[in-house]
Amino acid sequence: MKLETQPPVVAIVGRPNVGKSTLFNRLTGTRAALVSDLPGLTRDRRDGITEIFDVKLRLIDTAGLEDARQGTIADRMRKQTEQAIEAADLVLFVVDARVGITAADSSFARIARQSGKPVVLVANKAEGHKGTDGVLDAFSLGLGAPIAISAEHGEGIGDLANDIFAALGLKIPKTGKKGREDDDDHDEPVDAKMIPVAPPRPIRVAIVGRPNAGKSTLVNALLGEDRMITGPEPGLTRDSVASELTYKGQSILLFDTAGLRRKAKISETAEKLAASDAVRAIRFAEVVVLLIDAERPFEHQDLTIGHRVTEEGRALVVAINKWDLIPEKQKMLRELKKTVAESLAQVPNVSVVAISARSESGLDQLMSAIMKTHATWNRRVSTPRLNRWLEEALSRHAPPAASGRRIKIRYITQPSTRPPTFVAFCQRADALPKSYLKYLMNSLREAFDLPGVPIRLSLRKGENPYAKK
Repeated sequence: MKLETQPPVVAIVGRPNVGKSTLFNRLTGTRAALVSDLPGLTRDRRDGITEIFDVKLRLIDTAGLEDARQGTIADRMRKQTEQAIEAADLVLFVVDARVGITAADSSFARIARQSGKPVVLVANKAEGHKGTDGVLDAFSLGLGAPIAISAEHGEGIGDLANDIFAALGLKIPKTGKKGREDDDDHDEPVDAKMIPVAPPRPIRVAIVGRPNAGKSTLVNALLGEDRMITGPEPGLTRDSVASELTYKGQSILLFDTAGLRRKAKISETAEKLAASDAVRAIRFAEVVVLLIDAERPFEHQDLTIGHRVTEEGRALVVAINKWDLIPEKQKMLRELKKTVAESLAQVPNVSVVAISARSESGLDQLMSAIMKTHATWNRRVSTPRLNRWLEEALSRHAPPAASGRRIKIRYITQPSTRPPTFVAFCQRADALPKSYLKYLMNSLREAFDLPGVPIRLSLRKGENPYAKK
């Protein structure tokens, strides 16, 4: 009689309210675990089954780890979690990227390390700018590079699936695409034949700009119907209205936003609320289309909006509207591209597309630019390729000496995408000049084809976190 092989066991652990149950639900494609902002909601272990690359895994959702007096409910919950770790083949150690690393995280990370089980460090709630610092701080736990995810929004789950599979020592199937000669690292992210969850979320695209630039007209043109009220009067749009669009099989959620004027010119309460809603749309978008009026191009407010988009880490596409009204098109396009390059130097080679929303020209080029920019914004580079690049970059231009001593950069990794975020480990990180950091960022962009999107490069003091001690 043939015995059925038991699936590998994966325990999800961490302190209360870091999103363990949300992650459990996301991976199992169910709502079996109760989810709330109330800490300590989960008390008992909960089992579920998921599939990654057609391999079944048994997941265990656990209670939050807390220091507690012996005999209390919290103490019994902790013992349940320790039993789950003991029974597991792999531990997912979850931290809250928005809160950052706490003393409790550090204490319980020691328990995970001492268990002798493989551990994958998961930085949850990493969406948006607030989560970035917490992701970087997670390196201090000594559990390797954190995987940045948002269990609630489904971001980073594919990367997590790859790491789970690799940590269990299972061979990741190839996608069938021929790689480049240097792609022999075995740790390139693979599109997971993922988990039984909802279909991929639509790309969130916000259309922003000054009043009367033609944002609602553009949305109507893309949708092929008069969904939004349009007219010569500025300020017709107040709420950030979402509309669904499918482009070449990809679902897209378009957000038409209120026109953004300088704060000093906003007096009415309704306009203040509308402007606040537009800013919120930028924060939660993935790609932002900055719509410029070709008859009044690049006023101060246009550039202010562009800077806000890149500071939020969103992917940016610049669309020049009312292009049909411009007589000397080629000359003006050269001038506008030069203005973008000079004014948004922090994101070189931003896509600039000339369109006419009213006559529906240039829309395919705009959608292609959105899709290409979104793909770049999501790009991940494998750790071996990054460190080969680092070695070459250092040999071409070594870091300058500070106080007579060389600054040594030993290792680099990419903890997250959306936007591409890199962490380099070096001694005396605070002494490295900004000009050298800029050199590294420009070299990163060129080497890994990252035009037109914000990238983040942070320095962390210390040695290679993976080097054997």
